[in-house]
Amino acid sequence: MGDSSDYAVEVVLGQRKNKVFHVIHYASKVLNEAQINYATTEKELLAVVYALEKLRSYLIGSIVVVFANHAAINYLLVKADSKP
Repeated sequence: MGDSSDYAVEVVLGQRKNKVFHVIHYASKVLNEAQINYATTEKELLAVVYALEKLRSYLIGSIVVVFANHAAINYLLVKADSKP
């Protein structure tokens, strides 16, 4: 799971066991001057990229599900004719 604010991005790595979410690792990063000027959607995607880079050693060889609560990202994921 990832989220962003105006000045930072935060990510949580966890797993569900018996329908209960257990946290494995927290990570956060303060945005630099250029990243602060990103649009909200870009900041949310930056959180996903940061999570995949930071937590790579935990994720290798496993199925990864990314939870995003940002409406624009969810729309892009379900839109059939979207371009990369």
